[in-house]
Amino acid sequence: MLKQFIIALSVVTIAVSPSLVMAKDVHGTDCASCHTLSDLEATNLLNKIGGTVKSIKPAPVKGFFELLMEKDGKQGIIYLDYAKKNLMQGMVFNLQTLQPVSAHELPKPKQVTTIAPQSIPVDKAFVIGNPKGSKKLYVFTDPDCPYCRTFHGELKKLAKTEPDVAIYIMLMPLPMHPQAYDKSRAVLESKNSDVLDKAFEGKDVPKPTQEGSKKAIDEIIKFANTNGINGTPTMVLSDGRVQVGGRDAEGLKKLLE
Repeated sequence: MLKQFIIALSVVTIAVSPSLVMAKDVHGTDCASCHTLSDLEATNLLNKIGGTVKSIKPAPVKGFFELLMEKDGKQGIIYLDYAKKNLMQGMVFNLQTLQPVSAHELPKPKQVTTIAPQSIPVDKAFVIGNPKGSKKLYVFTDPDCPYCRTFHGELKKLAKTEPDVAIYIMLMPLPMHPQAYDKSRAVLESKNSDVLDKAFEGKDVPKPTQEGSKKAIDEIIKFANTNGINGTPTMVLSDGRVQVGGRDAEGLKKLLE
């Protein structure tokens, strides 16, 4: 996905014919001799998602280029087919070892287990639940992340059933969700829970107009990158423990205890 970070799998069945066999003989096995892609061409093709193409290599799966991309200080891999019309983002696994394989070697993300809650820029958060609650939950989330959308519903349930919980929504739009950045800004500008919910429901929200919201989202992203928060949703509990992934409302209550 580019709008949703998932692995797409397409299976095409082609009946073998004499003409297909002949085409294979003519083509040979060196795909790189026929299919090329320059950094400049790749950057122009991917201008909608932004970022910089750092390197291009043949993908482990035939028929695709593997592109190493960088955006907002983060690196990731996407795949572009030889026709230069379709993109795929995700991981390729070796069927025998079930281990991920790629043409590029990415640095392993920093593993973080605790973060000092007092260091979190909560003045940039959207708070739901009881702002004065003694129990606090800090959630780094992205309105276009499918897991975050499901988790947002559980957070709303928690807010309704636990009157002593303050939930700090730290909007952290990921690079692979190009529309999430403006949606996050719109939420902060509106200071309205209806706009927040619409953003996580995939509905239209007002366009952002204030420079302050840009600075706020950039600060959250910078904090997350500096502190090893690499994906969404990620939670920080009151005692500083970091929990990656979402929970249902009952599971959240147990964590807060």
